[in-house]
Amino acid sequence: MTKIDSEKVTIEKPAKEIFEFLSNFNNFQKLMPEQVTNWESTEEECSFTIAGMASLGMKIQDKIPNSLIRVARHGKAPFDFLLNCNIEDKGKDCEVQLSFDADLNPMLKMMAVKPLGNFLNLLVNKLKSLP
Repeated sequence: MTKIDSEKVTIEKPAKEIFEFLSNFNNFQKLMPEQVTNWESTEEECSFTIAGMASLGMKIQDKIPNSLIRVARHGKAPFDFLLNCNIEDKGKDCEVQLSFDADLNPMLKMMAVKPLGNFLNLLVNKLKSLP
């Protein structure tokens, strides 16, 4: 498995609020960059295309209130993966880091690690700047 971690960012909101936001895929569209197209979501599942990369489907696998949301591959995706949304409660604010574990073949790993890392960093930084 290839592990890709986002930056760890401090968000000036309580862990409970961030957990509730990330627990609903309908909210994720607000975090997506313009390279993401064909977005479809329910509260528990989503699918989308990242331009020049792949189409992905995700489903919430399990949750630990206010600290972890585990997301797994669902439907169409070129590889198996697990995305962990880690939330660390710091009182009035929290720290968030996304960890992506993917079963990438060597060729795909060479092409995808940097763009996926950039994508995860973009998501946590957009999350940080939400009103």
